[in-house]
Amino acid sequence: MANPELVEVTRGATVESRHRGAVAVVDTQGSSVFSIGDIERPVFPRSAIKLVQALPLIESGAADRFALSDAQLALACASHNGEPDHVAMAASMLDRIGLDVDALECGPHLPLHQNSAHALIRAGKAPTALHNNCSGKHAGFLCVANAMNVNHRHYVDPTHPAQRAVKAAIEDVAGVSLDAFGIDGCSIPTYAIPLRRLAYAFARVGTGHGLARDRAAACTRLLNACFSEPWYFGGSGRFGTMVLERFRGRVFVKIGAEGVFSASLPELGLGIAGKCDDGGQRFAEVVLAALLIRLLPLSADDETALEPFVRPPIKNWRNEMVGALRPTPILASH
Repeated sequence: MANPELVEVTRGATVESRHRGAVAVVDTQGSSVFSIGDIERPVFPRSAIKLVQALPLIESGAADRFALSDAQLALACASHNGEPDHVAMAASMLDRIGLDVDALECGPHLPLHQNSAHALIRAGKAPTALHNNCSGKHAGFLCVANAMNVNHRHYVDPTHPAQRAVKAAIEDVAGVSLDAFGIDGCSIPTYAIPLRRLAYAFARVGTGHGLARDRAAACTRLLNACFSEPWYFGGSGRFGTMVLERFRGRVFVKIGAEGVFSASLPELGLGIAGKCDDGGQRFAEVVLAALLIRLLPLSADDETALEPFVRPPIKNWRNEMVGALRPTPILASH
């Protein structure tokens, strides 16, 4: 089935571009509360599943053994901006286990935060793997390997014990067997999951329903760390950081590459997952913000805070508003 158009991009009074996609909202029983498009099509969740990938960090005993703080645990679930304090926090995780940046196998890239990237360039410095938005997650994998007493080298390989533990955690939480995989931008395996199952995973993550006691407790600990330290979960000016700060304990959201996203609404016992067919990143924030307005009981101030993400303006180089993104009626009225 062809997925419907969920986001329009206007220029003046004309729709210039359209993004098709699918959305699943699922309860803790795995039942679809509502859906749009093909929610059985497997997608790579990319960074939208980072919190589940961090479960072995708690369950292996590494978080306690190395006395990791909430900020460090939030960074392990993060796609961070690469701002100086993000870099320092990732380095501090490595320091706990006697390693340095050379142990990271995620590869370097410039900070996502524009001012931090410009500062690095002005200083004549090259980015390192610590600036990679996944460096906290990778530092977490290294902590897991250390707690397992296994060689940390090649920890990104699907056969490494740390990655086998990650795969097992995803399979358990999502209730699905994972076979099809590719390699993510940060070099670890990424496994294709039907959107409905990805949403189901986050319904369970937010409530612990149907999970073993220790796994449910690990989910709660990671969520609370992200709610406690939302800046380390994203950084300055990030949608996810704003949502975690404003809806502390009520909403968890995570956006990944290629227009994929996940969310958990613990008070409603719901999980959400979505994917843009063309991989457009701008799709995710519009759809997520629209869904939060649709699903949650919100104050007028809450709706006002979300509105700039539901209909973000498009500006030209003179900072003049020339268009906007907006959800289509099917998203608002489905």
